Amino acid sequence: MPTVFLSLGSNLGDRLAYLREARRRLERQVRIDKVSSVYDTDPVGYEDQPPFLNAVVQGWTVLEPMPLLDFVKDVEEEMGRVPTTHWGPRLIDIDILTFGRLRVETLDLIIPHPEMLKRAFVLVPLAEIAPHFVIPGTTAGALDLAARAPGLDSVRYYGKMDEEEK
Repeated sequence: MPTVFLSLGSNLGDRLAYLREARRRLERQVRIDKVSSVYDTDPVGYEDQPPFLNAVVQGWTVLEPMPLLDFVKDVEEEMGRVPTTHWGPRLIDIDILTFGRLRVETLDLIIPHPEMLKRAFVLVPLAEIAPHFVIPGTTAGALDLAARAPGLDSVRYYGKMDEEEK
């Protein structure tokens, strides 16, 4: 089974609790092997909103890419996410970053995630748990990509997912 990387983000309510709950719910279909630290990050795209907490998880699943997308969208909906402004505030956001070495391009799903190379808030936690992972379509490891990612200064260490709340 291929390794999958998923990003988790929240900028409303108890952000850390939402990340923890998303991780717990994901484990119904994704065997999570590694969890990055949590990072406090400035919003990207639509900047008039609260800061995010972000993390990345590594695992594997028996699901194929489209059923995995349906599953993560169901988790978001179960947790109370409702459609808002593109890149706007949200209780929880779960993105499929990579799915093994697979490349997918449909109307509903693009893997590797098309924005991940532009997002330090994705690359920094990814590099923490998989520094030498080479994202399909690139030649550099995650650590090298994170070191030169746009917005690197807006990603601040927050803590571990399982630590007591601040």
